[in-house]
Amino acid sequence: MLGNAIGDAPNNEDGSGRDASGPGRRALILVENLSVPFDRRVWQECTTLRDAGWTVHVICPQGTKRDTEAEAVIDGVHIHRYPLTAATGGPAGYLKEYGSALWHTARLVRKVGPVHVVHACNPPDLLYLPARWARRRGAQFVFDQHDLVPELYLSRFDRGNDLLYRAVCALERRTYKAADIVIATNESYRDVAVSRGGKRPEDVFVVRSAPAIERFQPVPPEPELKRGKPHLLCYLGVMGPQDGVDYALRALAKLRDELGRTDWHAVFVGSGDAFDAMVELSRELDLGDQVQFTGRIPDADLVRYLSTADVCLSPDPCNPLNDVSTMNKVLEYMAMGRPIVSFDLREARVSAGDAALYARADDEAEFAALIGELLDDPDRRARMGKLGQERIGGPLSWRNSQDALLAAYAAACRARTAVRSGGGPLSARRRRRR
Repeated sequence: MLGNAIGDAPNNEDGSGRDASGPGRRALILVENLSVPFDRRVWQECTTLRDAGWTVHVICPQGTKRDTEAEAVIDGVHIHRYPLTAATGGPAGYLKEYGSALWHTARLVRKVGPVHVVHACNPPDLLYLPARWARRRGAQFVFDQHDLVPELYLSRFDRGNDLLYRAVCALERRTYKAADIVIATNESYRDVAVSRGGKRPEDVFVVRSAPAIERFQPVPPEPELKRGKPHLLCYLGVMGPQDGVDYALRALAKLRDELGRTDWHAVFVGSGDAFDAMVELSRELDLGDQVQFTGRIPDADLVRYLSTADVCLSPDPCNPLNDVSTMNKVLEYMAMGRPIVSFDLREARVSAGDAALYARADDEAEFAALIGELLDDPDRRARMGKLGQERIGGPLSWRNSQDALLAAYAAACRARTAVRSGGGPLSARRRRRR
């Protein structure tokens, strides 16, 4: 039985030399913006920890079409979900959404009980608040920074350095201060955690997102998906204001009108806040006959489209967030062996390397021209696709990320041992917090 504090229970922190990140430990992962296991990154983290012997609990919102149960145990992972309505109507809508999420998360944290590690995934940078209950009972706090929220605010709302921007910066600072360990999704985010967040380099671990290979297994292409055209172009991902679907549509209009190319059909897979606006934009550009919007579709259908695609599109414009963020769609295109056209962003080059061609930032005409180049060069497309698959199977594989995740948890357990033993600056820091 667990005591009133998790530190009362016997464990492998007794100086015996046994691995502190092994069996018998309890982890609690907090997520607000997606349900689990729909959130693929979080689900990979859950199963990695489970396989390492951790008992894993997750608190997250309920989905609308999947992940709808309030309680579930899936493949040994305990999932606790709460009802949540996505924000509408500007800042007041986000205040309502986040207030509800924090109340439910705090309630469920107490239901789960004491844990060894509480692991909060942003956005928003508010989950350190409900994590306090677990921390007061001996848990180490791991901050998993999926997004740079200040950059997300600037890129999504285009409002500049206003009061709300300063507020999200302050919340990020509070989260960094609360974190014992930070997990970053790439080296750019790691640099921010050290420089802006003031974290020690040894307390920040890069756990890159990686596609679930079993989900992305190519199947024979289906020419009928091309709607009678020689070539298929594919976009996969969220359609929000910062995701660049509008850039892709304008580039396709230029491909048709300025380059005279009508030998393609394009499919846009996914949904988001800007979905309806993008459908309307395609009509305004008179692309209705050549552009198809599917919304979210089952994995099997997604794989059919990607297996048939000749070129995949990553039209994220250059802004403070996109330039330093790893785009999941790029990794998923690579897993499927598809060549990519992207704008020239720092982390896009880190991820894709020679598996992509890069247009100057936000240059829709060059983006269109590079699509045309690839459509005319099947050998180059094949070489680029192979390079992408090799990168996903090698340096960008989840195997490497698993090692980094377990190293982060081992560091958290070592830090917790230092606190319990009363030695070192960590102990003093925890006493000040209390």
